Parts: sequence; structure tokens; C-alpha cells
Amino acid sequence: MNVDDRRVAVRSDATTRGKANRSIPLVVYVLAVGTFTMLTTEFIVAGILTQLAAELDVSVGRAGLLITVFAAGMVIGAPLMALLTLRLPQRLTLILSLAVFAAGHVVVALGSDFTLLMVARFVTALATGAFWSIAGVVAAKSAGPGMASRALGIINAGGMLATVLGVPLGAFASQYFGWRGSFWGLAVLAVISAALIARFVPHNISKHSQVSIPRELAGLRSLRLWLTLAACATTTGGVLSAYSYISPLLITGTGFSESVIPLVLIGFGVGSLIGSLIGGRLGDAHPHVMTVIAPAASTLILVSVCLFSGLQLPMIVLITLLGFFGLGANPILASLAIKYGDRSPTLASSLTVAGFNVGTTIASWLGGKALETELGTTGPVVVGASIAMLTLIPVISLAVIARRNANNQKLVPAHN
Repeated sequence: MNVDDRRVAVRSDATTRGKANRSIPLVVYVLAVGTFTMLTTEFIVAGILTQLAAELDVSVGRAGLLITVFAAGMVIGAPLMALLTLRLPQRLTLILSLAVFAAGHVVVALGSDFTLLMVARFVTALATGAFWSIAGVVAAKSAGPGMASRALGIINAGGMLATVLGVPLGAFASQYFGWRGSFWGLAVLAVISAALIARFVPHNISKHSQVSIPRELAGLRSLRLWLTLAACATTTGGVLSAYSYISPLLITGTGFSESVIPLVLIGFGVGSLIGSLIGGRLGDAHPHVMTVIAPAASTLILVSVCLFSGLQLPMIVLITLLGFFGLGANPILASLAIKYGDRSPTLASSLTVAGFNVGTTIASWLGGKALETELGTTGPVVVGASIAMLTLIPVISLAVIARRNANNQKLVPAHN
């Protein structure tokens, strides 16, 4: 190795160490507060489903449509709002999204008509989809090269913290203040999140001078992007099919009292929080290994839930592991989507959000149908295991393509 080669190697090592030693900027954690608020509302219905159904005088399966319609709104809202707000400052889009989110929760807290609640949840989901798609791009850009998965892991962990604190606290609050109190609390949290974003997110976080809808759409011609989006749908759908109807299973099948359900849900939340942080940290170095392990483990866990649903201690352990493996790959998939859609990162990020929620929409609907079959409370879990197993198709395909591309690069002759 000559002197010039040694200098290049030293600079490369210094760059690698610099990336490893860089800290995540404050703005990423501020955005995580917003995702905490937004994911709390997506999951909170699962913790108060039986109470909500009883007060609104609808079946548990029908009440579950409040989860389905929210996910459907996210599917439509994420890419649509990403395109409609392309030329708006991203900071302003984040604040407006939270304002609509807060208003939607006030409507739900005051409403009694189930159809009105469905409409309010749908509109709220449009705003949530806009927030998530923009927050991912802002976080990745703020963190810089080589740290996108880690930053998105923190953003995702903010959402997973919702399952640790937000959903159980909402379930506890509903027992003392009624389920409407949970929605009032979320409206207040949205206002606080908007204030934090107004204070800490820079005005010039992204420039839109050369952004156009045709250019964004042209950036979606990537097979790997669409394989990633398929994985987003199936990995989340598998988990959410089971989790959306976990309360009836734990009460009827496992024998937990309703007052204990929030404590069991904390296990899922802790697992998902740790899984998101570990997945985000490992995802930059080993993305394809992690995205194959996660759905394989989730499938085995969901099958085990069906087999051991009558045993309390195993169920607590399995639900915690489901959170860890089931949602741990999400920040990696989000980072891969932005990478493979590099010519249209905002739209790619929004389609990731849509992908997660396509899975949630279909799986929660199928789970509700399965709940009314002979399978009973284990029906949604059976659906979830089937969907989670399908994730192996796109993630293994992505791993094969990545290996093939790496081998092709090795065959390219080196130039002195």
C-alpha cells in the first residue's frame, strides 16, 4: 500500500468513526413525541374495545372497524397528503397535521353516533398519515448519511412507546373516566406536540424548489421499493390482526380480568420499544438479516399464542416477544424504502406508512371476521400467523437481490 492509499484508508476510517460517534439531533426526539401521540390513537382502541362496544351498543367485531377505518385513512392519507403538501414547508405540514389530529379527537370524545366516530377517525388518520410520511424524511435528513435507520428507529420507538405508556394509560384512564377521557387526553397531547415542533423543528429543514409530482412519481420505478412496501404490509398486518383483538382473547381464552389487560399490554409495548431501538441500531449494518429473522420469529410466536392461549404466564411472555420481533423490523423497512426510492424520498416514505396500514386494514378486517367464526378469539391470531409468514417472500427476495448485486460488484475489475 503506497502513501496515497494509506491516506485514503485513514480518511475512510475516520469517516466511519465519525458516523458512529455522531449523536442523533434533538429534532428527531421531538418528532418522536409526535409519533408517540399518533400511534397511541391507532392502538388505543384495542385496549378499550369491549368498553367502547358496550357503550355504543355495537358488537366487538363492529367496534373493531374503528381500527380498520383508521388504518384505511392512513393508507390513503400518507401518499395523498405527501403529494398535496409537497410545496409546503415540512415544518408547517407537521403542525397542521397535529392540529387536524387534535380536532378529530375532540369530535370522537363528544360524539355518540358510530358513523360520526368512523368519519372522525378517518379524517384523523389522513392527518396522521401526512405527519408520519414527513416525519420520517425529516428525521433521516436531520441524522445524515449512515444513520437513517437509527434515526427512524427512534421515530418508530416513539410510536412503540405508545404501546408501553400511551395504550395502557389510556386503558387505565378509560376505567376511571370512561373511554372518552382517553380521546380528550390525546387531543391535549397533540397540541403539546405541535408546540414542540413549532419550537424545535427548523424552518428550512427541506427545500421544495425543484420538487414536482411527476418527478416524485418517476422515482417509484424500483422493484426493491415495491418489495419493501409489500413487506411493510405483511409484517405489520400479521401483528395487528392478533393485537387488535387481543383483549377478547386475554379475557375469554386466557382468563385475565379486564382490569389486568393494561398490564399485559405493557409487555407488548416494552417488547416493541426495545425491538425498534435494537432493530434501528442493527438495521444500517445488517438490514436483510434482520428483516428475515423478524417475520420468521413472529410467525412462530403467533402459532405459539394459538397453542398456549389458555396459560397466563406463557401468554405474557409470548405477547412481549410478539412486540419485540413483530414491530422491530419496521424502522429498517422504512429506511430501505427511502433508500430504494431515493429520487422521491417523501413519497417513498409516505408509501411506507401506507404499506404498514394496508396490512393493518386488511388484517384487522379479516381478524374481525375470524373472531365470529368457530375459531373464536384465536381466529385473529390464526389470520395473523398466516399473514406474517407471507412476509418471508419479499424480504428473502430483497436479500437475494442484495447478495447478487454485491457479487456483481466484486466481479468488476479494479482500476489502479
